[in-house]
Amino acid sequence: MITLRQLRYFDAVARRLHFGRAADECGISQPALSQQIQELEAVLGLPLVERGARRVALTPKGREIADRAARILGDVRDLTDFARHGGAVLSGTLKLGVIPSVAPYLLPRILPRVNAAYPALELQLRETRTDQLTQELAQGRLDLLLMALPPGDPALGSRPLFTDRFLLARQANPESPPPRLAGPDAIPADRLLLLEEGHCLRDQALTYCRIQKSELQSGFGSASLATIMQMVANGYGVTLLPEICIEIEARDPRIALSRFAEPEPKREIGLVWRRSSPRIADFAAFGDLVVEAMRASETTRRDGDRL
Repeated sequence: MITLRQLRYFDAVARRLHFGRAADECGISQPALSQQIQELEAVLGLPLVERGARRVALTPKGREIADRAARILGDVRDLTDFARHGGAVLSGTLKLGVIPSVAPYLLPRILPRVNAAYPALELQLRETRTDQLTQELAQGRLDLLLMALPPGDPALGSRPLFTDRFLLARQANPESPPPRLAGPDAIPADRLLLLEEGHCLRDQALTYCRIQKSELQSGFGSASLATIMQMVANGYGVTLLPEICIEIEARDPRIALSRFAEPEPKREIGLVWRRSSPRIADFAAFGDLVVEAMRASETTRRDGDRL
């Protein structure tokens, strides 16, 4: 009979592709972990792992079973959550994943409200790219995501929270002020600065500008908007800047901003969770806090709007 322990150990091996690191994650010895994997293979009647001198790889069947094991373990975590969080809203542990183009700009607005409203909540944060976050959510290693919608997986539920418009950011030039309203034609492919591959913001910018990846002349790609904005401030190119980032990333007087003509490029920021999760009340309460924080920030921003 297959045990949850065997599935957990195999899941660790599938993610780490290394028996030693998987054993460390599971808190057992490597021989003990290897034995459990061998027993799982015996029960299933097929090899799951290709064991080489210097590498570990999953067999084709092993990859499929790893995906199924991750989903099973996620359902088990949901069952545990149902038992643990059947009482007070937003209590205990909540594992939140946030994309990098949102985390530094939104979290400072919402975390004080979370602490004040729900002091019994232990919030654990994970910041990385969308594809990694959605994978970890599906596997049950995260409870909730704060990201650009839609999630693209029918097994995931979502709630839109606010619309984040994009602006054109370029180097300020007193002799050539930026246009009041910009359009896609104001962004030449050889001047467009983007986040590196894998960031959803990169794909959104390319889609709006109607630029194919093969047309990009620059090999530049950054992991952070802060680096891109320094490049813009020093005249190395232009970029699309999400509105929630203005207060932090556009403070430099060398940066000029322009809004886009209709239809403006934008993204919907929202919450994403597994439809099987029993913590819908928690997610609703967390979403309400984000909406309140954004409304308060919008009022403050309008009072000092530089555009």
